[in-house]
Amino acid sequence: SQPRLAAVMECRVLSIQSHVVRGYVGNKSASFPLQVLGFEVDSINSVQFSNHTGYAHWKGQVLTAEELNVLYEGIKLNKVNLYDYILTGYSRDTSFLETVVDIIQELKKINPNLVYVCDPVMGDHGAMYVPENLLPVYKDKVVPLADILTPNQFEAELLTGRKITTEEDAIEVMDLLHKMGPETVVLTSTDLPSKRGDQFLVALGSQKIAKPDGTNSNQKICMDIPKVDAVFVGTGDLFAAMMLAWTHHHPKDLKMACEKTLSVMHHVIKRTIKYANEKAGPGKRPSPAQLELRMVQSKADIENPAIVVEAKVLHKSSH
Repeated sequence: SQPRLAAVMECRVLSIQSHVVRGYVGNKSASFPLQVLGFEVDSINSVQFSNHTGYAHWKGQVLTAEELNVLYEGIKLNKVNLYDYILTGYSRDTSFLETVVDIIQELKKINPNLVYVCDPVMGDHGAMYVPENLLPVYKDKVVPLADILTPNQFEAELLTGRKITTEEDAIEVMDLLHKMGPETVVLTSTDLPSKRGDQFLVALGSQKIAKPDGTNSNQKICMDIPKVDAVFVGTGDLFAAMMLAWTHHHPKDLKMACEKTLSVMHHVIKRTIKYANEKAGPGKRPSPAQLELRMVQSKADIENPAIVVEAKVLHKSSH
């Protein structure tokens, strides 16, 4: 299997996300795990901040749409703009996001097999934390280009205009998202009740694969994720990066890709909470600095995660 491995090693990702000097969010959260798994990662930092904005203070710079274009131009002039994957996360500016769309369209022309992994970061728990004028850009321009989409429940509802209150609703929303473009959709967290009780969150996934004979096969899965009593930053960015990596290794097996992704998450979060609680001391709530993901310390788990989250196949169909 030598050639197969070589093919994996020459896999190049363009990741357009935030950068922080201290800690793990955006590109800092995505690059290391992808590199550990053998991907070449080219990063464009949409912002450069001292740290994430959950701290008491933060300082830094924001990359403009023009500056993004200049960086891309440089890559293009050297004819090294051939990518296998694009990964995008948080963006809070429409002109920046529209420039990202232009770049993706061009890169997809250069490599028709390019896979775009999009985390449509817009908000959570019923509130938007980006300007509302980003929604139409995501809806009309970004999502139609995406191959893999990782919204939370609120973002999926925003994109489709449908509320999710039951598992049936969630399945319908994932199908609506498929119709908009992406062939793989994962609802990274929902408010649906878990069959395993209120200590668990429910995530769902759906993968539509076009078969050579023109028919589609569809796999839908459901996962129960253990809840953790702490606020972590950068976990969504890690999730999208791991979906990229594990769907690359298991392109037709969403169940396996999600199990590995969520197991990596579980190991990283467990290690982080243990460290944070030890640092904070008994009875004290850990600070944002103490809750930074223990990423480097989790290298072995990222490379080879022990499977601790199992996905249930809801249904598999061909039509």
